[in-house]
Amino acid sequence: MENWNEWQQKQPKIVKMLTNSLVKDRLAHAYLFEGSTGVGKKAIAIQLTKSFFCMQRQGIEPCNSCSDCRRIDSHNHPDVHIISPDGQSIKIDQIRQLQKEFSYLGMESNRKVYILEHADRMTTQAANSLLKFLEEPSRQTLAVLLTEQIHRILPTIYSRCQVLSFRPLTSEELVQQLLDQNLPNNLVRLAASLTNNSRTAKEMIEDEWFAQARKIVIQLTEELLERPHQVLLTIQEKWLSHFQEKDQLTVGLNLLLLWYKDLLLIKLNQGEKIVYTDEQNKLERYALQTSQQRISRDMTAVLDAKRRLDANTNAQLVMEQVVLKLREG
Repeated sequence: MENWNEWQQKQPKIVKMLTNSLVKDRLAHAYLFEGSTGVGKKAIAIQLTKSFFCMQRQGIEPCNSCSDCRRIDSHNHPDVHIISPDGQSIKIDQIRQLQKEFSYLGMESNRKVYILEHADRMTTQAANSLLKFLEEPSRQTLAVLLTEQIHRILPTIYSRCQVLSFRPLTSEELVQQLLDQNLPNNLVRLAASLTNNSRTAKEMIEDEWFAQARKIVIQLTEELLERPHQVLLTIQEKWLSHFQEKDQLTVGLNLLLLWYKDLLLIKLNQGEKIVYTDEQNKLERYALQTSQQRISRDMTAVLDAKRRLDANTNAQLVMEQVVLKLREG
């Protein structure tokens, strides 16, 4: 369970703003926490709630052992309401129930907190209903809205909140977060190189399509050096049947680009930074067979293929031309 000092290391700007407000007793009545999955939005919302309620806190740090802290941690506090989407959205009935709860006096004090997860999923009716809370703030009420897609928040909601943007996870932070979930290392490092969103990365890793995509990319790189006469057949029989959609083709080219980036890292004696970790021996062997200049040309060829794909050039033509360039070096 992180304290404010530990969160300071992960989200320094956010924590500084919130802790300064706690010290001065000047919390805003409504916050909008925005940022990707895994950056700590909900955890810091809970930490803020404990500091708001805890009567035994030391400075700004909640005690974590009093009745308020323990019930907030277990989501059982009568004056703390956490609202999540009911199905695909937060509906007006959920906001009306919240309004009903807030019409009563606090069970143990006049303080109340509500946390809205995925606030961007509120229906228009629910968002308009919520405005009453935001337009008539009470000093004893704290609202925290959480979102990964701030562009979907209604302007009327956005304008009534203090917006705090959370720093994205670094690649290494994301890797560690995923490894802590016992996900396979070889896929973790690859996924973390393609996205800094922990939910997206986890979904990617757990999708058999992604593991198979990795195998096809590695097979293609092997054939480019060891069996160059087979590369066009592999493109026809495996690549195009697996990478069928445009976004899938983009993933495939990104995986290919990461392979050449790893080759370059090996050439630069920076093998500890590679993402195809279980293929290091093969990468080292291939690195001995090529030059840094050729690797740079190969990476340029893959980047050019990505640009042509974005310009809606025929996918088969793009792939056939890029492998011919890679084969020639």
